[in-house]
Amino acid sequence: MAALSLFIEMWQQLQSNIFLLPLLLLSAYILFSLTRSSSSGKNYKLPPSPPTLPLIGNLHQLGKFPHRSLRDLSKKYGDIMLMHFGKLPTLVVSSAELAKDMMKNQDIGFSGRPQTTAATILFFDGYNVAFAPYGEYWRKARKVVVLELLSLKRVQQFQYARVEECAELVSKIRKASASTNGDPINLGPLLVSTSNNIICRCVLGQKFEDKEDNWFEKVIKELMVQMMTFSFGDFYPSLKWVDRARGYIARLKSIRREFDGFYDKLIDEHKAAQKDGKPRKKDIVDLLLDLEKDGSLDFEFNVKALMQDMFVGGSDTSWTSMLWLMSELSQNPRVMEKVQEEVRRVAGKRGYVDEKNLRLHPPAPLLLPRETTADVKLGGYDIPAKTQVFVNAFAIQTDPRVWDKPEEFRPERFEENSIGLVGQEFDSSRLVVEEGCAPDSPLRLLQLNMCLPTYCFGSIGSCLVAVVNWLKH
Repeated sequence: MAALSLFIEMWQQLQSNIFLLPLLLLSAYILFSLTRSSSSGKNYKLPPSPPTLPLIGNLHQLGKFPHRSLRDLSKKYGDIMLMHFGKLPTLVVSSAELAKDMMKNQDIGFSGRPQTTAATILFFDGYNVAFAPYGEYWRKARKVVVLELLSLKRVQQFQYARVEECAELVSKIRKASASTNGDPINLGPLLVSTSNNIICRCVLGQKFEDKEDNWFEKVIKELMVQMMTFSFGDFYPSLKWVDRARGYIARLKSIRREFDGFYDKLIDEHKAAQKDGKPRKKDIVDLLLDLEKDGSLDFEFNVKALMQDMFVGGSDTSWTSMLWLMSELSQNPRVMEKVQEEVRRVAGKRGYVDEKNLRLHPPAPLLLPRETTADVKLGGYDIPAKTQVFVNAFAIQTDPRVWDKPEEFRPERFEENSIGLVGQEFDSSRLVVEEGCAPDSPLRLLQLNMCLPTYCFGSIGSCLVAVVNWLKH
């Protein structure tokens, strides 16, 4: 009875102090977490880890540019590190040798994808390729994308769109130059517009520039922002309710509804055009509808989810690469002069400047996250199942053990080591092309190759300065 009276008195004191109760609950949560993590019963030889803080783990060490912060940490703790982002154990790989072992020799063990809140909602519940969990559906959907939609033959089929959009870009630059009386031209929006127009015409058969208040560009940017937004549920599964309470889930679902309506309208338009039977150039939506209708596949795929892959994989990454490329060229007049000379001398042949730019400024510097599907070994260490895995492509491709003066923009280093679109070789120069740009690397690299000569041959110094200023802001 005395114990009950004491408990009631303590409870009343906690209720009277708004700070004591949350503090007690937080302490209990931390204690429970530590106890549960230390009682797994398995004796793992884990990779080295930077010191962690209670509750947040290593989140405070990510900094403003996580790929650079993780590279700096790898110099101290090694090429393989085990970090903890909240409650999420995360492996960071920062060497080409370990990445090759992981992606080539132990691909099945590292083939999972973490099911994040944003990716699940925005990419149609994982029925795409980029974020789908490893399994039968992923293998078959990826085969459709690689063999039916983005084979070299199919990419060459869309050559007309790239040629016409690059010609239009030249026209816009000339008009802008004539109207500014020598003042700088802001190339940034032109690069974004050209990239989006190319991908829209390839996927949808039409471009959406100046339509519906430039809706397409705005919604793609909003999608990318939300994909990068911190989610409590991803790092603390028991706190998923916080994402809902702060409106994060509602924002994601709103974007999903916008894409749903957009795709429904386009699919209906394409089906109507197919019924008319009038001759026209087929786009990726037509190809997907044909595959869906002829019944040649032994599984059902989500047309909208695959379209989402094409848009996000082909638009944002492409214009980001172009902007960084022009920024580097503007700051390296010697390289710019050499590029212009080569474009004039060998018009239409493959160059190497865009690939060098991918090495120094990969659009996805940590690639897409992976997840271990079982307990595996890497670099002599035990990696538990359900561990998130990042490959730091930026660290690998600026590794001084591999590259001479790695931070310098020197495209000529590739003159004796060109990168092709076809081939099974694995080295650090191909890392971003193979993993970070998949599955649209042929389309995106051809897009870069079409636009690069246009920019370099037709640009003037003032235009390049404007690109640099646009990037800074």
